[in-house]
Amino acid sequence: MDASELKTAFSYISAIMTENKEYLTKLDQQNGDGDLGISMANGFKAVCDYLGSADETDLGRLFMKLSAVFNETAPSSLGTIVSFAMMGMAQSLRGKEEASLSEIAAAMKVGIDKIMEKAGSKPGEKTVLDSLCPAVETLINNADRGAEYALKTAADTAGEGAENTRQMRSVHGRAAYYGDKSIGVIDGGAVVGSLLFDALYKYETEKQK
Repeated sequence: MDASELKTAFSYISAIMTENKEYLTKLDQQNGDGDLGISMANGFKAVCDYLGSADETDLGRLFMKLSAVFNETAPSSLGTIVSFAMMGMAQSLRGKEEASLSEIAAAMKVGIDKIMEKAGSKPGEKTVLDSLCPAVETLINNADRGAEYALKTAADTAGEGAENTRQMRSVHGRAAYYGDKSIGVIDGGAVVGSLLFDALYKYETEKQK
């Protein structure tokens, strides 16, 4: 992946977040601020807009800028968390103008570690990590089997991770105030993580056509 392919990949992510804006908003209204759909749609659109005019080719520098753009245009708790992930990826990809799937997967892992470090969260707490962590692990483990297969299995794993949050109790943010009432409700942030991998898989399959 280079800067040009990164732009295309983010266009797929932006599209799927816009398509699911109302769904994400409804999920967030159940135990959050109700701004998740708007926040994610606006944040990823801003990222695409920036990439459309950027001439930077260093992937690390690009992701660092994207982190700032996303944090500014998606002013929500998940917006901040996503910006942490982009910051971690920037550190991992610094100095690279191209990155293999294995390198992208490794950068995602660094991004997840940055989320856990900055947000003080971990898998099993009904957050975006419950879809991202298993998906990235799956991607790392299958990167040598081809991008299409690896992204398909990662997307499936992310979806399962998101669905598993129904049985979890929220411990972070506004949702934590609902206590046991949060059990039975799928976490919107985890759905965002699942949608992200769905978009990457769609991007890869259509790139192969």
